[in-house]
Amino acid sequence: MAAVVPVGPGVAPVRARFLISKEQFHAYLRDRGEEEEKKEEQQQEEEEEVGVVQGEPPAKRVKAEGSGRDEESREDAGAGEKEPVGRKRARGQNKSRPCMKPNCYEQNRLCPAVTQGSADKCCFGPRCRFLHDLGEYMALKPPDLGRRCVLFETFGKCAYGATCRFAQAHLGAGFRNIVNTELAGQWEGKALVRNSLSKELQHRLRKRKFSFKRAELFLRALAKPRGDGRKGGNATGCSAGEQEVPNCTTPQEGHGDDPACPVLAEQGEDPKADGLQSPSPTDDEEASSIQTMGSVTDEDVIKPRPCEKKKLEIQGKLYLAPLTTCGNLPFRRICKRLGADVTCGEMAVCTNLLQGQASEWALLKRHHTEDIFGVQLEGAFPDTMTKCAELLNQTIEVDFVDINVGCPIDLVYKKGGGCALMTRSNKFEQIVRGMNSVLDVPLTVKIRTGVQEKINVAHKLLPRLREWGAALVTLHGRSREQRYTRSADWDYIAECAQVASPMPLFGNGDILSYEDANRAMQTGVSGIMIARYIPVGLLEFLPQKINERPPYYMGRDYLETLMASQNVDDWIRISELLLGPVPPNFTFLPKHKANSYR
Repeated sequence: MAAVVPVGPGVAPVRARFLISKEQFHAYLRDRGEEEEKKEEQQQEEEEEVGVVQGEPPAKRVKAEGSGRDEESREDAGAGEKEPVGRKRARGQNKSRPCMKPNCYEQNRLCPAVTQGSADKCCFGPRCRFLHDLGEYMALKPPDLGRRCVLFETFGKCAYGATCRFAQAHLGAGFRNIVNTELAGQWEGKALVRNSLSKELQHRLRKRKFSFKRAELFLRALAKPRGDGRKGGNATGCSAGEQEVPNCTTPQEGHGDDPACPVLAEQGEDPKADGLQSPSPTDDEEASSIQTMGSVTDEDVIKPRPCEKKKLEIQGKLYLAPLTTCGNLPFRRICKRLGADVTCGEMAVCTNLLQGQASEWALLKRHHTEDIFGVQLEGAFPDTMTKCAELLNQTIEVDFVDINVGCPIDLVYKKGGGCALMTRSNKFEQIVRGMNSVLDVPLTVKIRTGVQEKINVAHKLLPRLREWGAALVTLHGRSREQRYTRSADWDYIAECAQVASPMPLFGNGDILSYEDANRAMQTGVSGIMIARYIPVGLLEFLPQKINERPPYYMGRDYLETLMASQNVDDWIRISELLLGPVPPNFTFLPKHKANSYR
């Protein structure tokens, strides 16, 4: 077995032949970078001789990369110095970073009407600021990145036409876009990606013309004064228009199908909480005054009871966690191909969804291969969360909706969302009950052990979540304060699984191998949720730990070493290998300064 060099706490052990110092690491990348730069300069000179238009002047590249090397040299010079004890750790966001939108891509851009083969249908006519001459555009277009277009090979047609950076694979005479009719016919009429935001829906949301009938009924009942003169605070009853029936097959006396049937107080309920009981006749009159169109169905008259909702049968299945900034649609497609059973979209902020932000709605997109798919919402108040749940219930196709009560970042926590809901039990209850009242699909919740490191509160919340209507709960075995600096507490997760029964509870945290997954399933949980990984290969040393950080190491080749760099300029160099050179005035600064490993 290869020798492993012992390192300090929090640093992953590395095989001796790969271990390297920080100075040697950057020196190797600089030397190889200079070699690559010389090759690029020679190639540019050869292309200039034949009159090929370049995408970026060589002087700009040398200056940009030179400044990056100067920063690295300053960093290396101070590497041997010990960091001052009183130095404040950089954390949070780079709020003062320049938000530059490159305008070089807008110059010499082809009109979308020409791209789609209908140049005569450009709605702007002579006022259009884009190019309409394909020959002129192709003369100014940067060189293609390759000879194969994955869209053309998969679907028989590339929607980007001449603007595709792999256009030589599907352009014919006169820069005409070639179509493989046989292959394209196989995909005709099939929706590959669903849950997109239409312009009509975006207009209704921005003009506030979307109807939230169910949510408004619940919120009116929530704000209705109680017997003591105050407004209904604790949402211990059912929402407006909904009655709870403990047993659907044998209804208890007094529980009929009449919507006006009162809800019997359950044992242990707060007798003062009358805010969410069945609505008064005035509420019914207000609801019936809403004008509707079309035929009336049973769903319009009788709302499904909780026991009649679609069940979420995912016990024992592999659940891919909703990973912010990582769990996008392409990543989920790869994970589905590798064996993930259940997928969930990235955390979406409910207020942004209600405003019709296209960037936020992109997080809800669902690929046709995702057979069990859900979305995760983040919010701090019952009005926005309930309205957002009704919005999604009417406009997209999902199998469940998840509430994020585990996000530890300050930006969310200080606004009362994420982990903060675990300490705001009244708001938490109102959110769960409100969303459950407007959804026709199951509602799930993802929580942590608590907020403070040594004070676990999840076992107290689980019975209440089951009472409020949650169909499934996922428990991350760390508190907010711990972040990723401690190992997940699976003993506590096992205790919570017994407390939550018969409600399914999924465990999450430190599942980095199939051995970890098998051990986790033996704790009594209904299933496991997997999230972030550590690469195995050069750093192969079992057992893996997510709170260990890989030290500087030498890869098996230049590209592998480049991908292990923590320098921003090296990240840009990797993108240039795939997408071509960046514009002359391109700048990039990471959004976050915090490091989750520390």
